[in-house]
Amino acid sequence: MAMVFTVAASAQPEHAAPPTPARPVVETVHGVTLTDGYRWLENGKDPEVEKWTRAQHAATLSWLDTNAPPVPGLRAELEQLIDRDVTRPPFFRKGREFFLRTRKGEQQAKLYTRLGSEERLLFDPMTLDASGKTALGSIVLSRDGSRAAVAAYAKGSEYTDYRIIDTLTGKQIGPAITGIRGFGWARDERYAYISPRTAETDARQQPMKCYRHRLGSDRATDELLLEAKDAKDYCAVYEPLEGDVTVFEHGNYWANTLRIRPLGETTPPRTIWTSDKHRAQVTFRRDRFYVRTNDGAPNWKLMTGSYARPASAHWQVLVPEQETVLEDFDVTSQWLLLLDKKDVLTRLFAHDLSGKRVREMALPVLGNIDSLTYDLDANRVHAGLVSFTSPGRLYELDGRSLDWKLVWEDNPPLDTSRIVAKRIFVPAKDGASVPAFVLHRDDIKLDGSNPVLLYGYGGFEIGIGPFYVSTLGSFINRGGVFVDAGLRGGDEYGERWHQQGMLARKQTTFDDLFAVAEWLIAEKYTVPAKLAVQGGSNGGLLVGAAITQRPDLFGAALCQVPLLDMVRYHKFLIAPAWIPEYGDPEKADDFRTLLSYSPYHHLRQGVSLPLTMVTAGEYDSRVDPLHAKKFVAAAQNNSGQASPVLLYMDFDSGHGFGKSRKSIIDDREVELRFLMNALGMNKAR
Repeated sequence: MAMVFTVAASAQPEHAAPPTPARPVVETVHGVTLTDGYRWLENGKDPEVEKWTRAQHAATLSWLDTNAPPVPGLRAELEQLIDRDVTRPPFFRKGREFFLRTRKGEQQAKLYTRLGSEERLLFDPMTLDASGKTALGSIVLSRDGSRAAVAAYAKGSEYTDYRIIDTLTGKQIGPAITGIRGFGWARDERYAYISPRTAETDARQQPMKCYRHRLGSDRATDELLLEAKDAKDYCAVYEPLEGDVTVFEHGNYWANTLRIRPLGETTPPRTIWTSDKHRAQVTFRRDRFYVRTNDGAPNWKLMTGSYARPASAHWQVLVPEQETVLEDFDVTSQWLLLLDKKDVLTRLFAHDLSGKRVREMALPVLGNIDSLTYDLDANRVHAGLVSFTSPGRLYELDGRSLDWKLVWEDNPPLDTSRIVAKRIFVPAKDGASVPAFVLHRDDIKLDGSNPVLLYGYGGFEIGIGPFYVSTLGSFINRGGVFVDAGLRGGDEYGERWHQQGMLARKQTTFDDLFAVAEWLIAEKYTVPAKLAVQGGSNGGLLVGAAITQRPDLFGAALCQVPLLDMVRYHKFLIAPAWIPEYGDPEKADDFRTLLSYSPYHHLRQGVSLPLTMVTAGEYDSRVDPLHAKKFVAAAQNNSGQASPVLLYMDFDSGHGFGKSRKSIIDDREVELRFLMNALGMNKAR
């Protein structure tokens, strides 16, 4: 007999959700009969679906206004933290400095350069769209920095148009190159390597194509160089800053093939690496190249090869696999700098060019290195340092002396003096040790009364690490506890950790989350009624699985831009690219695995989800908002659903990228207001 779970839900006021008719589609897939009552919501362009979506969103705002009123002081804190003068970390080319800056009252970042003592504006996306809904994307500098290819995209869609500008004047050179996903300068800079991507190619799930485009010419004359076999694969053609080669690469998320040919030649390229199970990530230098690979090394190793004998059979191991994870590396004129990760914290080591470890690099301040970028012209490595309570800093490391120098830091108006962070390790269901970070105020009492927000992702080799608390400071300073769990599927302990949370073993990710939640309750941080779970994208799938499998564990859920119908996920937008991570529903074994946890298919009659808000962006070009719409409709029509299940739509955004500052503030205020009210935190400090 199904039990009705109403933990923390019985006290929640009813939600007057607009009615959603079920229009069942019955089909048999791999011998399993499925009934999909809300497939009609998959067509986001249908006027009926548009009307339904806006009505749902309006009902959510109405419910929030009545039952989750504004938290005193919260919006003012967010405005002060977000809407201020911000200059982002600089980047360099041939001694020139470039940076993005947003001033108070501006909606989007602008591109600047520094010329002596002058700061000169080069590109302002507001000139393209005065509404503030068009954002800068990638900025690709030419070899001498005299030109830049600047991407812009509207409403978070990530469908980018590139414009070539003069970096002294900001003047546009030639017509915009529209509807491409990336841009790479050819060595002669008369040509560029591009790959088309538009809403139409995504809708058709067209395999990726790579072209050579003559700048200023008709796109119809572009030369096709490489084409992916199907929509789950990618292709890339590029010419590195160093190394006189053209590189041809194709593969998927977890394996690739690399071919090269001498610069300027038209002979067929030579294969230097191919695998259907492992990856090789190559950094090209003038006299040789360096390779980070997980071939026979789940924690990764560093190899090197020569242009005279470039095939992988001739590569030599410089630094063999270690017990810790090789996260990144860079090569200067005299040093190999290796960034490794031990128990989710990074360390930086200096090796000589033969691979011999010389010393561990002492950091100039307490923090975690989250990025390494080499400035070839200046022979410097730029390292980003961050901690939970200190804002980001950028340091440069001299390529010879390895001396540190601070080049940039942020100074946000946030008091973190009472916030403490610690790393914990939680025993998992199968005995593994799951790492997590716990952040709270220094006066916490472990009496089971604390409001706790448990965040997780657990996929695609994306792991946890220290980050600046930013807007979470408002939650923590009001007595909230934030927990970031390093679930399997991430890269916390290399490829093995990843593989234990993907494909047929995806349930392990969810079980890890449950283990952390149960630990927080057992250690008297909280109780289920005061425990919320949050995640986005793949993390939205995690939240969907959590509240359908263990609704008893959570009092509230924030499920953001989620994947929730895992039986049909592959049919929309770029989702075929995720088949190597989740599996292919067209294959019987994969289908049964996906069906075993697909949140949309695990909404059980008579079983209530906790208070839940599902968010989505109407212009999301990664995860179609149909997942959010179908799940919410099915949950609302569940006769046993005792708590509100809300749909919050951003009609001018996508997967979360490129939002205007106003939208960021609006959406973040709603998210935190929802969580704080759900957890009983709505009171003045």
